[in-house]
Amino acid sequence: KKKFFFFFFFSLVFPLLQHTPTMATIQSRLSSMLESTAGYYRPLFRSGSAKPLWHIMIATSVIMYTQNYIFNKGVHIQAARKEQKVALEEYYEKHGKSGHH
Repeated sequence: KKKFFFFFFFSLVFPLLQHTPTMATIQSRLSSMLESTAGYYRPLFRSGSAKPLWHIMIATSVIMYTQNYIFNKGVHIQAARKEQKVALEEYYEKHGKSGHH
């Protein structure tokens, strides 16, 4: 089971690091990846296993949270933290830094 995911990852990433892919190599890798994925999941779907559902839910969650962080929260949160840091430095310069409130 783990071998499938390592194969899936390395079959996509590792060849891209070796040479510049052409459209033919991308299509052949995509078709072989689809065949291996279908070969893995088809018996699970037919047997009524919940594993494909869990895999879909995990993949959806990872994709959604990653996109949300990259496109929405990442830049805004970093800018807000920087603004707060500058504001605190200005406040400490004006009022002094004390350990008590």
